[in-house]
Formats: sequence, C-alpha cells, structure tokens
Amino acid sequence: MSNIPETGRTPRVQIRLVVIQILVFSLLLTLGGRLWYLQIRNGKEYTDEAKNNHVQQVVQPAVRGAILDARGVPLADNETRLVVSASRTELMKMKDRGKTVLTRLAGVLEMKPEDVINKIRLCDSKTPKPCWNGSPYQPIPVTDEATTQQALTIRESSEDFPGITAEPTAVRRYPAPAKARTSQVLGYLSPVTDGEIEKAKDTDSPFLRSDQVGRSGIERTYDKELRGKAGVTRYEVDNLGRVMGQTKSDPGVAGSTLVTSIDARVQAVAEYELNAAMKVVRGETDKITGRKYEADAGAVVVMETKTGRVVAMASQPDYDPNAWVGGISAKDYAAMTSKGSNYPLLNRAIQGQAPAGSIFKVVSASAAVRAGYDFDDKYNCSSSYSLGSRSFANFESQGHGPITLGEALKFSCNTVFYALGHKEWQRDGGIKPHKDAHDWFYTTARDFGLGSETGIDLPNEVTGRIPDRKWKQNFWEANKDSWCKQGKKGGTYVEQIAYESCLEGNQLKAYDSINFAIGQGDVLVTPIQMATAYAAISNGGTLFNPTVGKAVISPDGKSIREIKPTAHGRLPVGAQTISDLDKGLRSVVEPGGTAAWRFGGWPQDKIPMRAKTGTAQVYGKQTTSWLATYTDDFTIVMTISQGGTGSGASGPAVRNIYDALYGLDDSGAQDLKRALLPKPQTTLPKVNADGTIDAPEIKPYDPKSQLVDPAENGGAAPLAGPPPHLRD
Repeated sequence: MSNIPETGRTPRVQIRLVVIQILVFSLLLTLGGRLWYLQIRNGKEYTDEAKNNHVQQVVQPAVRGAILDARGVPLADNETRLVVSASRTELMKMKDRGKTVLTRLAGVLEMKPEDVINKIRLCDSKTPKPCWNGSPYQPIPVTDEATTQQALTIRESSEDFPGITAEPTAVRRYPAPAKARTSQVLGYLSPVTDGEIEKAKDTDSPFLRSDQVGRSGIERTYDKELRGKAGVTRYEVDNLGRVMGQTKSDPGVAGSTLVTSIDARVQAVAEYELNAAMKVVRGETDKITGRKYEADAGAVVVMETKTGRVVAMASQPDYDPNAWVGGISAKDYAAMTSKGSNYPLLNRAIQGQAPAGSIFKVVSASAAVRAGYDFDDKYNCSSSYSLGSRSFANFESQGHGPITLGEALKFSCNTVFYALGHKEWQRDGGIKPHKDAHDWFYTTARDFGLGSETGIDLPNEVTGRIPDRKWKQNFWEANKDSWCKQGKKGGTYVEQIAYESCLEGNQLKAYDSINFAIGQGDVLVTPIQMATAYAAISNGGTLFNPTVGKAVISPDGKSIREIKPTAHGRLPVGAQTISDLDKGLRSVVEPGGTAAWRFGGWPQDKIPMRAKTGTAQVYGKQTTSWLATYTDDFTIVMTISQGGTGSGASGPAVRNIYDALYGLDDSGAQDLKRALLPKPQTTLPKVNADGTIDAPEIKPYDPKSQLVDPAENGGAAPLAGPPPHLRD
C-alpha cells in the first residue's frame, strides 16, 4: 500500500489536462487558420480552380435532310468525307498563334500555308474571302477532301498537330442529276453566326455553334425542317480535362426530307435550252446597234397552270452550289460576286426586273374592258401614234388597220394600246386627275399581281414596279434634289431629262401612260410574276402563290406534311374576258401571229398552245426578249436580257422545252415514251418502311438529233426566218 497521500496526484492530473487542452486548442487554431487560409486568403484562387470543374459538351451534328425532286431524285443530299478542322481557340494560345502548326498541316494536305492560315481567320468588313464567318469557338473546316493517308498522318502524329482534328463527317452534296444544277433554287449553306445564335436562343429552334444554316433558296426557306437537331452529350470534367462523369445525353434527330415540285429532267432541259438560246443570240447582230447581242442574263420558269407549282426554274448565269461546301475559296467567291461575273447568285426568275414589253398587253386589254371598251370592237392599228410633236411607232412600223383587241394581241399592235392608254389618261384628268379617277391601266396591273410579291417560297423575291401616280410622287420626292442639281435646260439629253424631272417629275404625263400601255417606260416585272399572271389566264383566273416545296417527310417516313397550293387573288376580269384573252393568245401561234414561225407543226388540236411575244426596250441597252406561253397543263415564261426579240431569241428554247415535256417531234407527232412529263406529277415519291425513298433512274438531257453540237451553236436554231414584223 502506497504511503503517498491521495492529494499528491492532483497536480499531475491537472497538468495533463492542461497539456491536452493546449493540444486541442492548438489543433483547433491550426485548423481554423487553415480554413481561413483556404477560404479567405486564397479563396478566390480555389474558387477559380473549382470553376474549371465544368460540363463539357460534345456535339454530334445532325444529318441534314435531303432535298428531292417530285419523283424522289436527290437535288441535295449528304456524303461522308474526311474533314480536317482547326480549333482557333487552341491555336491562338500558342506563341506564334498556330502558324507553325498550320504550316506543317499545309504540307500534309498539299496546300499553300497562306491558304490554310486564311481559312481560319475571322470574317469582317475588311477581310476578304476566304475567312470564317461562323463562331470562333467551334472547329473550323480547313478541307473536306482529305485523303485517308492524310487523315491517318494527322491522327497518328497528334502531338505535332495540336488543335487539329481529322474526322469522317457528313457534308452537303449537290449531285446535279442530269446536269441540272438548280443552283439559285436550292441555295447554299454557311456556318451560323454568333448573332444568329443569340437571336434564336429563346426560340423553339435554337442554334448550336456547329450548325450550318441555309443562306438562300429553299435551303433557307425550309432550313428549320432540313436542319434537324444535333446530338449533345455532356461530360463533367475537372480543370485538367479529365472526365469525371457523364451528366446528360440528348440524342440527335436527323433533318426531315423536303420533296419539291421540281422535276430534275425538266430542270435539266430548261437550263440547257436557256443557256443554248443565249449562246445562239450572242452570234447574231443587233440591227439597231450594229453589235452582236450581249445576252448577258436570262431566266425561264416552268409552272403547273392549275396549282402554281414550279416544275423548273433556271437563271443565267448560274453557279455550282458545291463551291460553298466546306468553305468557299477566294477564287470562287470572286467569280460569284465581282461585277464581271454578272452576279450568278441572283435568281433572275424572282429577282430579275425589266420592262415587260408586249407580254404586258394582256393586262392592257383587260384594263380596256374594265374601262368600258368592247373586246371585239374595231381599233385602228396604224403604223404610228402621234402625241404633239412626238411619234410612237409600231414595232418595225407595221400597220394592220381596224382590228379587235384579240387581233391586237395576235399582231402585237402597239398603236391600239397607245391610243387606249392615252384616252384613259385623258378621261382621268391628265396631269390634274379627277378625285374619282379610275386609272384602270395601273389598277388592273396591280390586280394582276404586278408591283408586289407573288408569295413564292423562295427568299428575297422583289416586287417589280408599277409607276402609277403615287409612285411618281414618291419617286420625285426622293430624287428631286439630285435632278435639280444635275439638270440643265437645253443641255445634253440626260441633263434635259433631269431638268424636266426636277420641275414636274411628279406628274403622270400622257407619254407615261402611252408607254405603260405596252409594258414600257418605268414599269418593271419579274418572270415569276408574268408566269403567275399567264397561268391565271389558263386556269380561269386564280393567281396562285408559286411553290417549290411540295411535302416535308419525317426522317422515319411516318409523318408526311403536304404543302398545299394557296392563292393570293383572282384576275380582275370575268370569265368572258378571260376566254377572249385565251382566244387572242391562241391566235399568236397560229398563221399570221408573231409566234407562229416558232410553233410550226404544233398539234393545236390535241395540245392547244397560247403565247405572247415581247420585245422590251431599256435605255442604254439592247432589247430584252420575252416569251410567255401556256397549255392546259403548263405555263412557260422565258426572258433574255439584251437578247433581241421575243420569238426570235426565246422561241426555239421554249418550243424545245414543250417538245421534251410532251414527247413531240418537229412535225407535232407525239411519242409518250419520250415524253418527260405529259401531265403534272400529282403523287409523292414512295416512302419505304425504313423512311428511305428510292430514286428513279434519270438520264442526261439529249437534245434533238437535228440540232448541232452545243459546243458549236448552243443547241438551238438560228434566228433567221420570218419577216421582221413577226419578231416582236
């Protein structure tokens, strides 16, 4: 038993407790200090590091839907190519801003280093093509034509190519079946911009940075349906880029298929014949100027008369839409946009504006009836019409004596319409119009749909121009100061015109209405407007909205949305007047008519043909050729800028298109086995169980055997033929 008193242990216990307390307090102090260091002293640094633990999106672009013709032939689809892309974000982090890597890449791709470097620079107002117009944060395609060996070289030596990828990718393809480019109708794609992403972010169809969007044509009109929805997989990664887990995955949805009313076979014929006609015309001498015709541009529209569906639409000059795939080169861009190119990106069927010339006379004849004149009364077709000291002549100064309005269409008599336009101007009060002035000629033109859009499902359609009193006033107010500054009494022709315009350019003069009555002066129309108007005469008066899109088919083929024809109005005349116009236009292709020499042997008893020729005069240019025609099934309107007369320049091409449609030879005999489209296509292509559509075989257009080689003469007949007075 110990002799140490119990109270002797107390100091030791107390000391131990104190030591323990000190240790605990020290640990707490150390922990608190560490927490302060982490959260307060270095809190921002660790917060920033934590932010680097983020979600990374891996985007799998959606396969864009195909664009098919009315029978299922692809006009635009996709093909798999090896695409080499560069991450601008990664390259810009390098000391030399990626120049070394891009130069090394150029060597592998057998390209010039400057071309590769230019591909990834960003577009702005001062940067010429090529450049990147999309988001700077997405991979920028350098080429979509890499070989397998080139792709393997890049991928196997990835340390030499940081920021560079080489992957198989579905890219757009425009196969041009039967050599039918259909370029301005189809349009082209380019990368989405940051502005478009921001604008669409709160809509039901937001953009991803990897998206390609339609920039023109039906690629633009139906972009939402064709684009589909990209697949997005989201991964959580740390600041070192290590994947910590998958957070969410949204599967991609392919774009829908667009079936159009275009028939690739007819489109090929239309493109060929328009181009051929222009080549022929360039070899002919303009008797007015003594120069060869320039035939610098042209357009043709083939339309179903009873629906407004567009079967073919061609515009010259045209371009290859494949040039835009993967980024357009500087050479190709200059070829499409420079002044010398004559702007092939323009769809002259809906954007080309010119005076209508004599094809406008169906409007004037209708206006005369509305004003109270009888269609079958006699009107003097003199060789010229006088207004004071000015004389307005018939084309080639040919007179026909007293004739009906139907015969005025047949012979394309200007003076009949000069007189009617002048009388109506006088009845309305002349330069001081009555309050109740009808202005029948101008009102009727607008009621025919002229001066406004037709509503076609293609972007950037222009309105044309109907120069009525309101337009004259607005135009004068906009240009008065310039005219007054430029004008000079007794000066040059241009100075004198400016002087007169300064003083009274807001007045609708007698000569304005005289010229307007034959589609001249300040009137401007487009081929699609005239095709719509002539189709309305054929179908009994309905002005349809022309349409290219026919149906949208879901990727699995289970949902089909047909695009039904719609109308925007009716002709402003009754059934009797429409019938009278139809008879007059039929006589144009019969003996004595201005188009008869181009439709010799046509089977009028089986396939009634109606037509109106037109030769429009434009100040400072050669005459513009117009030819408007229709049967019970189709309407075809062709125009050639600076191409001469309507029947002379456009006649052979239009006849050849009809022959191909109906399977006719020069004698008018029909072979339905050769006929491309004797009746409009009413059914849609058959959709297979898996959603695919089988394309029928299509052969290149084979012009008539009696025509010369297109390389020599363009494939159309020369202009020599009838007396001059039949060449309106």
